[in-house]
Amino acid sequence: MIYFSMDDELVRLDEESGRSEVILKGLQVVSFASDPSDTKRLYCGTYGHGLWRSVDAGDNWEPVGVPHVRMPVQDDVIHSPHILSLTVSAKQSEKGYSFVYAGTEPSAIYYSDDGGDTWHEYKDIQTLPSKPIWSYPPRPHTSHVRWLETSPNDPEQLFVAIEFGAFLRSLDGGNHWEDRKFNGPVDTHTFALHEKAPGRIYAATGDGFFQAGRGYAESTDAGATWKHPNEGLRNHYLYTLAVDSGNPDIVLVGAADAPWYAHVPSRANSTIYRKEGEAPWEEVTAGLPRPEGMLISTLTAHPDQAGVFYALNNHGLFRSDDTGRTWRNMDIPWKETYQTEHPNVLVCVPWSCKNK
Repeated sequence: MIYFSMDDELVRLDEESGRSEVILKGLQVVSFASDPSDTKRLYCGTYGHGLWRSVDAGDNWEPVGVPHVRMPVQDDVIHSPHILSLTVSAKQSEKGYSFVYAGTEPSAIYYSDDGGDTWHEYKDIQTLPSKPIWSYPPRPHTSHVRWLETSPNDPEQLFVAIEFGAFLRSLDGGNHWEDRKFNGPVDTHTFALHEKAPGRIYAATGDGFFQAGRGYAESTDAGATWKHPNEGLRNHYLYTLAVDSGNPDIVLVGAADAPWYAHVPSRANSTIYRKEGEAPWEEVTAGLPRPEGMLISTLTAHPDQAGVFYALNNHGLFRSDDTGRTWRNMDIPWKETYQTEHPNVLVCVPWSCKNK
């Protein structure tokens, strides 16, 4: 099953039948995660309307982690309606649930060990030395947790991208937090880890907008040190990223020359690059819309089918079966309003997402 969101709709697509349907309307869904131990249990984060949960693959939804207007002030809720990032770990709690992590605006990190009923904040990140510089340029008075992930090889390792300001890590399940490392990215938009490449972190960042050659960042030691293999990239503002589930050396990124070309419909001009191993990045265009008029593509890899990628932009949902070299439009109903809307979430949940 594929889930994707545009400005104010969350859509579910059954790739086998070709049927798509809107399952949440009127909410700006900006983050999404499924439980690896029960893939019909879903979480979606919204901008302005908090966190929502489904236990039936998206047929029904309920708000969770919501503060109530009563005294005393609750400590077991998420104290922000802006849920910018979500991930669910393979780590199981004593209560029998997978650990769920949520990142908010203003920047804060929460976790739940009971399936989303109650939440606890990692308050130590608020005392990190880089905190005073955290600032999101369009809303400089605040910042947010743009992305977070746990390691597929060690669920005690938790990684967090603050937009704008730092890439953080905890190697002990959130008990202790480490601040940005020397030469590490400060404006990470999307990052990924891979089960077949322990310790490797792939990051698409906005750093290249300020200094060409730093848009893509990579670590091979769990974020302790970083390098920037950017050869071949002609567009240095990177926003999205996906790694082949079967080959950790094949990476795709969504790129533009500047933020406004990535995110503003009237100025849209973006593209996708592909990198394999030590080879330079190569732009891929076959089967995709022209860069002019295309908002930045949200990318994801099929979790169970090696070589299969998906790309979502304002012109449609596209699939590649050859590791991102060529693409085809999946030809699902596409509303005229989507053509001027920003793609947000794109997730493939494997329980019923099959090759046609």
